[in-house]
Amino acid sequence: MSRRPVNPARRLGDSGSIPLVGSAHSKSRSSPVLSVVLLVVGAVLLIGYLYSGPGKGTSDNEPLSKLEVGVSCTLEVQKALPVLKKAYGDSMHKVLHVGPETCSVVFKLLKDEDTEVWGIEPYDLDDADANCRSLVRKGIVRAADIKFPLPYRAKSFSLVIVSDAVDYLSPKYLNKTLPELARVSADGVVIFAGHPGQRRAKVAELSKFGRPAKLRSSTWWIRYFLQSSLEENETATKKFEQASLKRNYKSTCQVFHLKSHH
Repeated sequence: MSRRPVNPARRLGDSGSIPLVGSAHSKSRSSPVLSVVLLVVGAVLLIGYLYSGPGKGTSDNEPLSKLEVGVSCTLEVQKALPVLKKAYGDSMHKVLHVGPETCSVVFKLLKDEDTEVWGIEPYDLDDADANCRSLVRKGIVRAADIKFPLPYRAKSFSLVIVSDAVDYLSPKYLNKTLPELARVSADGVVIFAGHPGQRRAKVAELSKFGRPAKLRSSTWWIRYFLQSSLEENETATKKFEQASLKRNYKSTCQVFHLKSHH
């Protein structure tokens, strides 16, 4: 009894390969119209996949973050905004954000009509997009070296939020910068800092920041705050933790809540 030849196209189809590949090599009697239809459907699905991605649902007016793969405490601030609003309440009505890609944070906060917000880019704005440059022209965002006194009066803002900035400062400059941030705030300072061993989102940090990030432990920061007479805002810390639990939020960065200088 002769053995029936095995159709190689069927063997490929049984192994889980893409059906169109098998049909392209098959010698079946399928109608040419069916083949064309299948190819068109496949092309439509491929185009749909390519156009659906991270940009879906993003407003055309929103500044796009240029942060690369890795841990970004500035992106973490954006995720934590609902928790911060719950923890700080009215103190979120007049906010200063300090950190790289500040335009993205400012834009999100500006969506809330009850919130006044400003931003400081500590390094440069040379590669800012058109939307970010618009915020700069309006005076909402500005570039400023945070190692020197900030151009604001005492208690100019209810809350100051800092991210991806203090990790690049040596203790010498932290001694000047953190008291300044506490000076211009009325209700507190929130610091988002990286954990030791984390991969930073910026790969070209040496060319932009002049030094690699110094990721310190929570023990180091707490000891530093005590030595610098910067008090923890225990009330805000508890409210932030409670709001985080209710929203199932867990930060990938360290979050510290400090009192303002009065």
